[in-house]
Amino acid sequence: MGRLTLVRHGQSIWNLQNRFTGWIDVSLSRHGMEEAGRAAALLSEQRFDVAFTSALLRAQDTLYEILKHNFWCDQYLRVHESGSDWYEHFVPDNGDRPELRIYVSDRLNERYYGDLQGMNKDKARERFGAEQVHLWRRSYDTPPPNGESLAMTADRALPYFRSRIVPRLQRGEHVLVSAHGNSLRAIIMHLEGMTPAQILHYELETGAPHIYDLDAEMRIKEKRILGGGGQGDRT
Repeated sequence: MGRLTLVRHGQSIWNLQNRFTGWIDVSLSRHGMEEAGRAAALLSEQRFDVAFTSALLRAQDTLYEILKHNFWCDQYLRVHESGSDWYEHFVPDNGDRPELRIYVSDRLNERYYGDLQGMNKDKARERFGAEQVHLWRRSYDTPPPNGESLAMTADRALPYFRSRIVPRLQRGEHVLVSAHGNSLRAIIMHLEGMTPAQILHYELETGAPHIYDLDAEMRIKEKRILGGGGQGDRT
């Protein structure tokens, strides 16, 4: 039976400042590092065979904090998907210590917020109107100017999930994914068979691991949510 653990990164500096973040590569806030530490404590005794993360540092820093405190993880190797041939061409020697592979891909990046990125959300409401900003943030398929909708985020995240992550789960591996509210929401929608309306109302707290035990047909046998009380919002 495969096990999938999904973790939304801890609070970022721009979460704290109430800004649209998207693909801007901001770091975790102090509180976000604390949230990552709590996730690490909750997962310290979980064994992982492989990990996946986005190309953004806030997701990577959350992942590294988790692995730093993990009982089973002695060392890891980052594999950037755009240049994976450099890492995948060799066969380890029998005497080599096993390395946990971390696959880094922008397919798991947060939703791209286009012209809104960096803008304070209150100022965006003043400029565009509260109703329009609400539509951009909460609709499934209406993107902000020059940005992505949740549907567009799913269109890049789900093929990656199916091609790169699902085969490992079907082999019974334990997979850790550290990513973002919207890319993870797309995966959860797929796993749980949710409608667009249902996933829009699904809250995914920062630093609160979601654990799915799955059979070979990717049916959920058990779901657990650890911790909680995160401060992040839905962008």
